[in-house]
Amino acid sequence: MIIANPIYDTVFKYMMSDSRVAKTFLSAIIGEKIVELDFTSTEYTLKTGVEKKQIDRTLEQITVCRFDFAAKIETENGDCKTIIIELQKAKFATDIMRFRRYLGTMYQSVENTSDKHRVKARQIYCIYLLNYEIGLSDSPIIKVDYIVSDLTTGEELDRKNEFIESLHHKSWIVQVRLLKEKRRNELENLLSIFDQDNITEDKHILNIDESQFSGEYQHIIRKLREAYESKQVREEMQMEDDYINELRINAEIIAEKDKSLAEKDKSLAEKDKTLAEKDKTLAEKDKTLAEKDKEIEELKRQLGR
Repeated sequence: MIIANPIYDTVFKYMMSDSRVAKTFLSAIIGEKIVELDFTSTEYTLKTGVEKKQIDRTLEQITVCRFDFAAKIETENGDCKTIIIELQKAKFATDIMRFRRYLGTMYQSVENTSDKHRVKARQIYCIYLLNYEIGLSDSPIIKVDYIVSDLTTGEELDRKNEFIESLHHKSWIVQVRLLKEKRRNELENLLSIFDQDNITEDKHILNIDESQFSGEYQHIIRKLREAYESKQVREEMQMEDDYINELRINAEIIAEKDKSLAEKDKSLAEKDKTLAEKDKTLAEKDKTLAEKDKEIEELKRQLGR
């Protein structure tokens, strides 16, 4: 079956805008059943028909697709948690600091509370879908979880605690490029919708075998098929390509200029070093001449007696 490539922000947003799809997708990743889900915000939107010069976007806003969800989890208490999900196609040196800034904002936001007085903090879950590898493991899905233990005995304390859960968060990191043929469980099979090995001649389109997905996930596949059939989504995918290409060209130009400046600085530093050495040599010669002049003067003085 032909589907739109969900690595594109506009396709992923189209997919996750469906509440049923979003609940199924997020529940599969976090391993908890989501019974209610509110799509709270996104920091990425592209509209067709808008000139580039009219859109004031920073590099990170264009290359990162970020969503926040308020999720009610099926537990004895019906816990409400905030799920942050980020999709990033390109890697930049500023990634980690940007993630930290945004996470800090989410921790401070009064929107991430679950009571009318705005004082009971919701636990935060972070999901990162990265189209690059972080260099830790060849596992396509990495889970980061906190461990609470007695420092002296090492005994693990596994009881839930509001203080701990409110100040620490769990993370799931999906390394899209490592998905490939790994299908060890239902989650890896589901996330194979991002497997870029399934790209057709058109990189906007993936060709997948829908029979490989269980009935529970068929509505996700249908949503991606629907995205492929949307003219607007296809146009927005092309816009993403145009923006990314332009940014890469600009980044290469800046890198080349930085390299050129660095070479000039190195050349100037070498010239300064050479001049300094020459100055030192001249100073030593001047000192030698001064000493000789002093000796001559001393001889003249002695002869004058």
